[in-house]
Amino acid sequence: MPTVLVVVGRVTPADVTRLCAELAGRLEGTFVTEVICDVAGLTDPDLTAVDALARLRLTARRAGCRMRLHGARHDLLALLRLVGLTDVA
Repeated sequence: MPTVLVVVGRVTPADVTRLCAELAGRLEGTFVTEVICDVAGLTDPDLTAVDALARLRLTARRAGCRMRLHGARHDLLALLRLVGLTDVA
């Protein structure tokens, strides 16, 4: 069963650290192999949101998991492509 992390609203730089710590805490001591990052409620995606997703992916990988996005809007996907993070999407 995958772990689901929901990201809503506008992501701030302070949120990046909090989200990564939350995900690491959820994965610690588990045998989860997949993280689903639900970004359907993400508003105004920008480079801070992209940074958060890249760091969340890194956090998931360090725990031996792969990460998938759920509910990503076209503007977020375009930003991810622009910065070369198509494997996050």
